[in-house]
Amino acid sequence: MQPSSGDTPTKSSNPWRRYGPLIAIVAVIAIIAGILIFASGGNDDNGNAANTTGAASAGTTGAGGTAAAGTTAANGGPIPGADRNAIQYNDAKAAGRTDLTFMDSCDTTTGRLKIPDYYAQPCYANVADNGGATAPGVTADSITVVVYIAPDSDPILDFITAAIKNDDTAAQYQQTYQDYTDMMNSLYQTYGRKVVLKFLNASGTSDNATAARADAVKAVEEMGAFAVWGGPALAPAWTEEIKARGVICLGCPDIPDPSPTVFPIVASGDQTRLQLAEYVTKKLNGKPAQFAGDTAFQSKQRVFGQIFIDTPGSPAEQDAADLKKQLADGGVDLSQQIPYTLDPATLQEQASGVIQKLKAGGVTTVILTADPIAPKIFTEEATKQNYFPEWVYGGSVLVDTNAFGRTYDQQQWQHAFGISSLTARVSPDIVKQYDLHTWYFGGLAPADDTYGVLYPQPALFFAGLQAAGPHLTTQTFQEGLFAGAPAAQEPLTAATITYGDHGLWPEKPDYYGIDDFTEIWWDPNATGQDEIRKEGKGMMQFVDGGKRYFLGKWTSDLKVFDPNGAVTIYDKLPAQETPPSYPPPPGSPAAGGGSSSSGAATTGS
Repeated sequence: MQPSSGDTPTKSSNPWRRYGPLIAIVAVIAIIAGILIFASGGNDDNGNAANTTGAASAGTTGAGGTAAAGTTAANGGPIPGADRNAIQYNDAKAAGRTDLTFMDSCDTTTGRLKIPDYYAQPCYANVADNGGATAPGVTADSITVVVYIAPDSDPILDFITAAIKNDDTAAQYQQTYQDYTDMMNSLYQTYGRKVVLKFLNASGTSDNATAARADAVKAVEEMGAFAVWGGPALAPAWTEEIKARGVICLGCPDIPDPSPTVFPIVASGDQTRLQLAEYVTKKLNGKPAQFAGDTAFQSKQRVFGQIFIDTPGSPAEQDAADLKKQLADGGVDLSQQIPYTLDPATLQEQASGVIQKLKAGGVTTVILTADPIAPKIFTEEATKQNYFPEWVYGGSVLVDTNAFGRTYDQQQWQHAFGISSLTARVSPDIVKQYDLHTWYFGGLAPADDTYGVLYPQPALFFAGLQAAGPHLTTQTFQEGLFAGAPAAQEPLTAATITYGDHGLWPEKPDYYGIDDFTEIWWDPNATGQDEIRKEGKGMMQFVDGGKRYFLGKWTSDLKVFDPNGAVTIYDKLPAQETPPSYPPPPGSPAAGGGSSSSGAATTGS
């Protein structure tokens, strides 16, 4: 089989494209505790339900009610989304459109769905005609989504995740996806259609490009996907094939150019480097390495070095050069840049040489852009060599979790701080209290270790589906996501996720999700549960309660290792992020409406 495009990544590709999707291995990572996917709307100034007011209802009916007609608001301007016939309740109300009707799941006091989620999506008007078969995989009644299901055992992923135990099975992943889809089919505006899942069981391991390409072709050409969720974590060939066939791809391995149908949920490698460069430039440059373990370093102006992972086929060397230039543009000299490869047989030997070079070069501050396994070896080796620098989180996936942080040498890691795209965590009790699966089905999702990172794929898809309007195509789906806008007030326990051009990144348009980062430091003495609910010692501290920053907004003050205002985990949601309370909807399993499965799913092997 011929590839749809070359496998050689370009300069702009994400250096974490081989490891970024491993975020799906760690359960209930706080970044997914809340997900802000803002759709268009001219009258929801703050982008959240608590700050949105509504008055009299325009009437509610089931899907398939009165057609949305007209595109002009009361002030003569266009109604947002009217070009796609995707009109939100609050916009309709402001325009005086009393002819429109909305689903029973719409809370007409807020203009958002009746779900106990502070960032619940807007309500969209019903239509009389959805246009029928508007795209491949779309009929008048259904939308076909193919979900990639990885094998229960994968040697590479098993090695990387050996430090954390996740016993969820492929069958539990499948049922969890199905449950969320059943819930959203009943609550979201789908314009008379239902999302039907087909499950594709992987034919190869996570790094098997040949199997990935074959599976991708099957997903589209045999199974008829309008969209796919997930993919083999270490095989971008999957995404290239999906994209080449014009199919929406969510939660897929990263590729150099995601336009126009691939929508990663994490930030790109370029975006992460820009955040890191600004953080180092504003907060660390030209100041003493006061947080180093070596007292001689603490009064010495920082000397920066970097350890970075170099994987076969990745643009790691070019990415390292880009970071060096970005730092230099801010007046920062990156004196050492040392690559390594994730090879279990040679990692210890590599670590010995890497630490020797850093120590000989007088590096006081080590920027770490690594996989989650190697820091254990590097920190242990640094202690052996009596080398105690500052360690700076460089935005690497999973390195900034408690589950992995506890596996690193604590003599070293107590001097670790930096940036993260994760959000301030919420206690498992609070998560359960506001868990949508428990609310709708009466209990935690079958994949109870990983449900928190499976949820974003259906959540993002249904948000885009509503905003796309009834004439569903890949173009209207893209337009619906691009129409979103960030909230006026950034949250603490959720990441801001937008697509399109909102002036947040140099890329125009932006196809990547997470827009804001936070500042963290490692507290070796703090105790509590990690991301997979294991009690232990050593926790991430979030500066200023998890305050988040868009690019260009970092300040120069440095508050790491200051317990004042820092938080490891919220035992109570911040007041401004507490969702409204709703009973489970009639017909839901939690309300006595039946089992958790609709029976709509099919499986491909």
